[in-house]
Amino acid sequence: MMLTVENLHKSYQVGKTTYEVLKGISLAVDQGEFVGVMGPSGSGKTTLLHCISCYLPADGGRITLGERALADLDEAALAAVRNQQLGFVFQDFLLLDGLTVRQNILLPAIIGGAAGPGAEERADQLCQVFGLTPLREKYPAEISGGEKQRTAVARALINHPLLILADEPTGNLDSQSSRRVIDAFQQARAALGATILMVTHDSFAASFCDRVVILRDGVVWRVLAKGEQDRVHFQDQLLDVIRDMGKE
Repeated sequence: MMLTVENLHKSYQVGKTTYEVLKGISLAVDQGEFVGVMGPSGSGKTTLLHCISCYLPADGGRITLGERALADLDEAALAAVRNQQLGFVFQDFLLLDGLTVRQNILLPAIIGGAAGPGAEERADQLCQVFGLTPLREKYPAEISGGEKQRTAVARALINHPLLILADEPTGNLDSQSSRRVIDAFQQARAALGATILMVTHDSFAASFCDRVVILRDGVVWRVLAKGEQDRVHFQDQLLDVIRDMGKE
């Protein structure tokens, strides 16, 4: 397994009150898999992602990336994992306005001290894979929201990460741009062997995943596998399960 989460717990303290957000979550993601995480607001989706990235320390449980237990690493080693083994795609793109598309893609390599001909060749390859080659020298203000998000996907892949963590990557996009971003994830997997864990509220985006983990009240409520069914039928299945959750 590329990622294993075992019995993960996370609580927040507000004054004298403790709010338990994750209540023993377990899941696994195989190499090359595209897995979605869905659930209502407050179900723990983003907290789960933050714990996997080690930006939030878990209260209990175990997270293994590749063959490394992340809780066993010191802060310097965790920083290296975040830069070199995890790629991040956020809802708000987080591109630097003063850098070109190509420079934004190269940024994690520059931060990690790995800038050079190899990284520049990788950036050009990513531009080609995601249809960004004509935009390489443009700035974020000059490109569309979908193009910004595809740039963010390319940036997430520059350091050959073990896993991409995507937090609502289509949340700010129209349907056409959303589809192009999902296409970018599929291309990343097909052309580059990427492994993706995506938090989303969007059943359309989730219907492209191999599996969807549905959280409710801090636990894994259901896991749906796409299997051999087509995307449309899988989306219908997701919507049926979400409706059932609302009825309960």
